[in-house]
Amino acid sequence: MRSLPQPPGEPDSRSADRYLLWLARREWRSLLWASLLLGTYTVGTVLLSASVGAALDAGIGDPRSLLTWFGILTALIAVGTAITPVLHRATCFNWYASAYRTVQVVTRRSVDLGPTLTRRLPSGEVVAVGTEDIDQVAALYEDAVFGAAGIAGTVAAGAFMLTAHTDLGLVVLVAVPLIMLGVVPVLRPLARRQDHQRTRQAELTTRATDLVAGLRVLRGVGGEHAVGERYRAESQYVRAAGVRVGWMDAALSALRELYPGLLLIGIVWYGARLALAGEITVGQLVAFYGYTLNLAAAVRHLMYFTSRYISARVAAGRVVRILGLVHDLPDPDEPAEAPAGLCGLSDPAGGVSAPAGLVTGVVCADPADATATADRLGRYRDGDTLLVDGAGHAVHLRDLPLREVRRRVLVADNTAHLFSGPLREELSPDGGLSEERLAEVVHAAAAEDVVRRSPEGWDAVLTERGREYSGGQQQRLRLARALALDPEILVLVEPASAVDAHSEAAVAERLAAERAGRTTVLVTTSPLLLDRTDRVQFVEGGRVVAEGTHRELLATVPRYAETVLRTAFDEEGP
Repeated sequence: MRSLPQPPGEPDSRSADRYLLWLARREWRSLLWASLLLGTYTVGTVLLSASVGAALDAGIGDPRSLLTWFGILTALIAVGTAITPVLHRATCFNWYASAYRTVQVVTRRSVDLGPTLTRRLPSGEVVAVGTEDIDQVAALYEDAVFGAAGIAGTVAAGAFMLTAHTDLGLVVLVAVPLIMLGVVPVLRPLARRQDHQRTRQAELTTRATDLVAGLRVLRGVGGEHAVGERYRAESQYVRAAGVRVGWMDAALSALRELYPGLLLIGIVWYGARLALAGEITVGQLVAFYGYTLNLAAAVRHLMYFTSRYISARVAAGRVVRILGLVHDLPDPDEPAEAPAGLCGLSDPAGGVSAPAGLVTGVVCADPADATATADRLGRYRDGDTLLVDGAGHAVHLRDLPLREVRRRVLVADNTAHLFSGPLREELSPDGGLSEERLAEVVHAAAAEDVVRRSPEGWDAVLTERGREYSGGQQQRLRLARALALDPEILVLVEPASAVDAHSEAAVAERLAAERAGRTTVLVTTSPLLLDRTDRVQFVEGGRVVAEGTHRELLATVPRYAETVLRTAFDEEGP
């Protein structure tokens, strides 16, 4: 018994064909086992035809001969019956193994890419890979046995025919390659149309996700009808592309029936003439008919596998497109050694510094500067930001592996996603926090009302993005989740902008106590939060222009007071 999923390994993402070959190498034992099973089953059906023909030629009037051939036929049928459930299990395993492995490598790469992924690819493209392409890739390995069965059936039937009658055997050996060449003209247009339909489908999915995400805004401005019409028009393009794919697929299906059918008619006609001429026996004619049926099935298997490969190749091309994306912030060739112990941050580009173990407030007159500062502090954009220990030793964040930066520095803003599932798993995805600790971080985020809202408590199930909660409740859940992670350095961007004044005061009071002794940066304009910081830096024009306590800056820097109090000042003061 093999458990799934298994360690995925490093994929070969140089091309779609190389990726498919890599998957085959990873599961070659299971693929070989399934192919041997179906190959044995196929050869058994050929032997069944040969046995029927031999039994007829041996005569059925002799009881002993009749029992002998009855036993042989029964044994062949029993073997085929026994193989069937084992074969089904093997093919299912091949589907799951290849699907899980593709899911693992795509998910791992998506996590590594982070925001790079959504900047390089539209959301619909990413969704379509997870919903369609992975299934197409997995289906290839589930049905790979048909390729092996087609070869085994053709070889076995051709060998028996060639042994019984040379001319008939040669006809088979020549006809099968010609039949396969006959479907080649259909394969290239099919692949092209599938790729076009897949691209259209990804664009439509992107449109749908944008429509759902912005529906509230669209309704507010009365634009839902116009966007809906646009979506309807684009869906018709996708439908038309799907119809074109369907026509080509139907043509291929027709050829799968036509060519083997013509072969069946030709061989039966030729075999009947040989029987009438006395060159083959009646039993051989019956056997030839059975061989031809087996041969027709083998040809269908080969053609079906070919069409599966075309679809999987198109899908694998989309998979390797994600796997081949280069991160906007690549790891250094020679990573530096990170400082040990509690550290702070320093951003020379904007002059912001956050000493180790203190709560530092950062107020930006321009909201764009707030975003840029948080991105540099968390290395979501390249800069000269330094990780500084208590002794003053510093190393650039860009000189550290990105995983090390993410482990030590957490940037939490209001674009963070709330996932569907139990509240307990949302706050502690790895399940490592006790209920006591969960209660502490929820209290620090002033989110007790969210837990009390449902009788299930920690087991209450959140819908996607926590839509059943208000904006303020969602914001406090995001804050609780960030606090539950307990990072060494926490950068919070407007953590209380959507909450009421009472909750904002509670967060301000409890946050400092929760983060005592650890490095915290509050990028905010909330006077209540800033009043609880150790020091505040005021950023204007992209640079720190003033620094001090919140109350000192209120008294001495009019632009600071205007920013945090939203009050207009004249040149002479308030």
